[in-house]
Parts: sequence; structure tokens; C-alpha cells
Amino acid sequence: MDLFNYQRRQTVEVMVGNTPLGGKNPIRLQSMTNTSTMDTEACIAQTKRIVAAGGEYVRLTTQGTREAENLRPIKEGLRETGCLVPLVADVHFNPIVADVAACIADKVRINPGNYVDPARLFKHLEYTDEEYTKEIQKIRDRFVPFLNICKEHHTAIRIGVNHGSLSDRIMSRYGDTPAGMVESCMEFLRICVAENFHDVVISIKASNPVVMVKTVRLLAHTMEQEGMSFPLHLGVTEAGEGEDGRIKSALGIGALLSDGLGDTIRVSLSEAPEAEIPVAEKLRDYVLLHEGLPKISGEVASNFDYLNPTRRQTKPVRNIGGHQVPVVVSGRLMNNWELHPNFTPDYLYVGSKLPKKLIEGMQYIVDASAWDGEADTWPVFKSNMLHFISLCPSSLKFLFVNYDDFGPELLACLKYHPEIVLMAQSRHPNRLGELRAIAHRLIIEKVENPLIFIQPYAETEVEDLQIRAATDMGPLIFDGFCDGIFLFNNGKIPAQTTDSIAFSILQAGRLRISKTEYISCPGCGRTLYNLEDTIARIKAATSHLKGLKIGIMGCIVNGPGEMADADYGYVGAGRNRVSLYKQKVCMEKNIPEEDAVEHLIQLIKDNGDWKEE
Repeated sequence: MDLFNYQRRQTVEVMVGNTPLGGKNPIRLQSMTNTSTMDTEACIAQTKRIVAAGGEYVRLTTQGTREAENLRPIKEGLRETGCLVPLVADVHFNPIVADVAACIADKVRINPGNYVDPARLFKHLEYTDEEYTKEIQKIRDRFVPFLNICKEHHTAIRIGVNHGSLSDRIMSRYGDTPAGMVESCMEFLRICVAENFHDVVISIKASNPVVMVKTVRLLAHTMEQEGMSFPLHLGVTEAGEGEDGRIKSALGIGALLSDGLGDTIRVSLSEAPEAEIPVAEKLRDYVLLHEGLPKISGEVASNFDYLNPTRRQTKPVRNIGGHQVPVVVSGRLMNNWELHPNFTPDYLYVGSKLPKKLIEGMQYIVDASAWDGEADTWPVFKSNMLHFISLCPSSLKFLFVNYDDFGPELLACLKYHPEIVLMAQSRHPNRLGELRAIAHRLIIEKVENPLIFIQPYAETEVEDLQIRAATDMGPLIFDGFCDGIFLFNNGKIPAQTTDSIAFSILQAGRLRISKTEYISCPGCGRTLYNLEDTIARIKAATSHLKGLKIGIMGCIVNGPGEMADADYGYVGAGRNRVSLYKQKVCMEKNIPEEDAVEHLIQLIKDNGDWKEE
């Protein structure tokens, strides 16, 4: 893998209906209906809206054989209108349903965590090696007949591992780890290979983008070690809606696409399914701008571990670097000094002139040529001013650098001046590749100055800025290189909005928590309450609870598992019924939907986690 230049991973081609994926085919886009699969007309109408938006595959939930069998009239109705989109059946808990769906759907998604293993009960079980081998044989005995049905009907499959639904058996041996998620997948893949079945797509998803990226990297490596090249489906599950949903998805999916991993993607938003497709399209197309660009001749540090990256070692300078959370630097144009009410940057870069009225407590970065030593202001130098740095008495200095600046003079200066914080920027069309190359050069040269990444844009749409900034920062965050982020948008988007995006990127990367964390699923035919309205009501009531994690799940498939690290959970239990959780423990069952939000607030209060606004 080339960490500095885009190169797509080579995979086998898999036919899904009339739309192949993998191989040399385009990166495909998909979504999932949230209508009841028993409502034929509603599913047809929503599928057509997804296709009209650009969706190339559509998945439908099939929680029982009735739903699986109803895929036939849905498919027939679509074909009668000339809509040939491949349909994917989503199966959990019941392998018999998968057998039925394989006769009708173009692809069947099964979940290794609950295909044969019982639903996760969060119990620690012990298996001897012999017992564990017998469990694998049970999987094989049930899985091979399903593969034979798929062979007969030319049906592809997706082995879809979810962090929230690992079996208790896998948990007993591997724990809640990327290694466990990968092994859960590989158990099934090895059977596919042994049975000469190759129409397989794989997905490994998590609501935490850090877990998702680390696990997919490990899966691709493990497959390569075992001679497998199956296509990958990418997604951050339960990403949420609005800004959070877009940033989490772009951070995780974008990081993997940038490394050439991924053949089809879904952006899982708690919004209308057709709203997912334009976001996915923007994300994919932005990454593909890296194709065919001039090469960057970076060198990978010998002690960098792509599969298990750790934060780059730096010496702290004031509140930057070391083990401290990454800082946010914000740029301000003349007379635009208003700050976001909830997301105050750590530093304001103001160029060559300080504002007439300084904001109390704010730290300012000013061009070195205009710096006069005023309190709470710090100089920033350009790389052609190295000879002035030693003359400056400031205890904190910033330095703008590009990749081409890293010659002997700059490296010597950095080692002699640990008080310098680097502000890395790039003019290369593949900005990510050059910024990555800078970080690796610093590691190779044993330079421990903190590193802030400057990401300039000229966007007019907030969604575009969210997607592009998160995509650019994803690999830098997951590789452990980020001591700070400086987003600057030379467009009509307010600077306060840009600040909010910077904080959201750091939160999505689990580097800095600055607001309430919501883990919410996109909904599907299993969701039996109004998900979008509920999310809005929960956010309105709890958005001031900084650092609290709240899971909002449509059903139990991933609910208790995916929100296992959440503080509180709101999970659909039946039609217009909700169960409430404190971490993994169910505290109240089957609450009427109209009362559930108030019960959630009371549960938070009863456990001492409520704060008044």
C-alpha cells in the first residue's frame, strides 16, 4: 500500500444482479429502505427514490420468511416499471430466512454474530479448543446449504459484521476487539473459499469511526495474508444525522477510500434513505480526485504501524502536543470576530494585525513581522525566516511549513527550538499525501515538535465543507499525527460554522469531546417508532450534556451492542414501544413512545448525570 499516493486495492469482481462491483468497476453507492417490507407499494416507491438519487443497490430488511417472500412482488413491481436495481435482503437471527431470500434477492446480507450463534446476551462464556471447533463446524453445517442455494440462483452474499452484534462466543475468545470482528468474518470467508464460492462482499462496521477504520485495515491485511481479495463495503453504522452523521461517515469512509480500500459505500444517516446518496456521492468523488496526480515521494517511518498506530511522540508546548487533546486554530478575516457560542477555538490567527478589541482569555497568533510581545499573542514565522526565530523571546512560536521546506536547515532549527509548533500546509493537489509525508519525515528525523494541520477550502455549501474537511483529516487523525487542526474556508460559510466543523471532526475521531455524543441508527423496516422526530426531541433536551453518550436505536439488532460504550440507550422494543438502558443494562421496558423521552431524561437525572443548562 502506498500511503502517499492513491492506488485502489485490487479485488475480484462480484456480480450483484446486473450491477457488478469490485474489480475495475466504479465504487458503488447504496442505501436501505426504512419502510415495512410487507408494504409492497411503499417499498417500491422508496426504492425508486433511492435509485433516482443515484443509488445502485437497495437493501431491505427481512426479519421473517413473510418479509423475505414479499421481496418477490416488490422486485416484480420494480421490474414492471423498468427499474432494474439489484435488491439486497438483510437477514439477522434466522438462517431459514436467508435461504428463502437467496431464491429471490440479488444479494443476501447475513450477520456472522447471529447467523447460527444466538443473540448476544453479554455473558462471558468459556470454550475449550474442542468445543470452539465444534461451534465452527455447526456454522459450516448450516452455512454450506445456504451457499448451495446461492450458487443455484446466482445470488451474491454480504458477510456483514457489526461491532454491536458480535456473538458471545467470539467475545469469549477475542473480546470486544478489531481482532474479534475480523475473526468473526474470516470464519465464514474460509468456508466460502473451501466451497469455491466467490460472489462475496464483506463489511465490518462500527458506530465508532476509530474502531471501524482500524478493523477494516486489519481485515484487508488478514485477507491478503490468506490469499483473498474479496470486495469491501464501507460504512460507519449509527452515524446519526446532520453534521455529526456526515462528519463521522466522511472521517471513517473517507480515510479508507483514501487508502484505496472500498468498492461500495453506504452513508448511514438518520434521515430519509434517499438523502444518503448525494452525501456518499460527494464523498466518493472527492477521494477520486486523487487518481492520477503527480507522485509524492514520501518515505514511511520504519516504526510506524499502520494496523496499530499510536500517537506520534511530541514534546508539549503550552497546551499543544504531548498527551494533550488537539487544539483548534481558527482564522478570522477583518471585522469577523464573532465566535461560536459553544465551540471557542484555542487560538485565533489574525494575520498581520490584531483586532482593536481583544476577546478576554483568547490566544492570538499574529505574523512574526507584526508581533510586539503583547500578552496572549504568539508569533508565526514563515520557513524563509528561520534566522529570526532564535532572536524571538516568545515561549511559543508557530512556523508555517510545506513538504519541500524539510531540508537540513529546517530540521536543525526544529531540534534546537522545541518551543516551535509546526503549522503544516500543502499546495499539492493531493494535500493528504504531502501532509502524511511531513509527519513521517518528522518521525524518521526524530523531531518532536507538535504538528497542526492547515486545511484551506473555498466552499460555499456547508455540507461540502463537512465532507471534504473530514475526509482530509481522517487518515491524519487515525494515523496518530494530529496535535491540532486549522480549517480555513475562503467562502461565504461563517467562520463560526467552520469552527464547529473542526470540533466535530476531533470528536468523531475520539480525540476531543466538546459536546453530547449521539449514536443513532438510520432506521429500517424493523423500526417501529418515529426515529427522526425522536432524535430531534432527545437532542433538544440533552444537547447541553457535554461528554455524555446517548444511543438512539430503532431495534435490538445492534442496539444494546453498538451502544455498549454509551452512557444511556433508547431502543425500539415494539410498535411505538421503547426500552431504556444504562450502558448494557435494561432499566425500563416497553415504555409508550410518547413518554419515553421524558423517562430517559428522568433516568439521566436519577443517576446524577443531568446538568442544568
